[in-house]
Amino acid sequence: MKTTNPLASLFGKSPFGPIQQHMRIVEQCVSELIPLFEALAVPDMDKVRACKDTIFRLEHDADEIKNGVRANLPASILMPVGRRDVLDLLATQDAIAGAAQDVAGLLSMGKLRMPEALREGLMAFVRRVVDAVKICRSAVDELDELLESGFRGRDADRVLRIVEQIDAIETEADRQGMGLVRVLFDHEAEVGPLSVVFWYEAVRTLGSVADEAENVGDRLRLLLAR
Repeated sequence: MKTTNPLASLFGKSPFGPIQQHMRIVEQCVSELIPLFEALAVPDMDKVRACKDTIFRLEHDADEIKNGVRANLPASILMPVGRRDVLDLLATQDAIAGAAQDVAGLLSMGKLRMPEALREGLMAFVRRVVDAVKICRSAVDELDELLESGFRGRDADRVLRIVEQIDAIETEADRQGMGLVRVLFDHEAEVGPLSVVFWYEAVRTLGSVADEAENVGDRLRLLLAR
């Protein structure tokens, strides 16, 4: 009997198909942070809330795939990595979308104003965070090739180089975040103490998106070390 389960169909094509689909949705979710921040800079709170709604919807879509994979992933997989490793990778990917959702929820509250002193640095920061997730997605897209090569050889070397790119971007994003915090405290008098607390949390939460992308890279590195 032919299955009508779309996840089962994906597993039939590739054991990593749903994992890759999940990561693509996670990337879409995080990419929506750019127009959200652009709208906040205007400010256009209607656009901010629309971007927030899109991020929440995409995060929900990613959750649906995650839950489906957990329910349908075979207990025994004929490949060089274990079921637990695959599920750990999936959970780490999902944490990226969760962090993006946290950012969107925080920034959509009330009538916010982006401090002028932070504007340029914030936009550069959010774009670099999105870059980390895009590179992360490109690494996950290599899983089929890794499977064919037994997680060894040139394909493995290529993925390790991509993971190193993720690490480098996350390090750069970390520096940008720390720079923004310094600017924020330097302008505390004009920004106001409550806004300083809010924007500090916003920068910290945005940085966690890149942190989780790096964690996905670490998971891939562990898969290659098995």
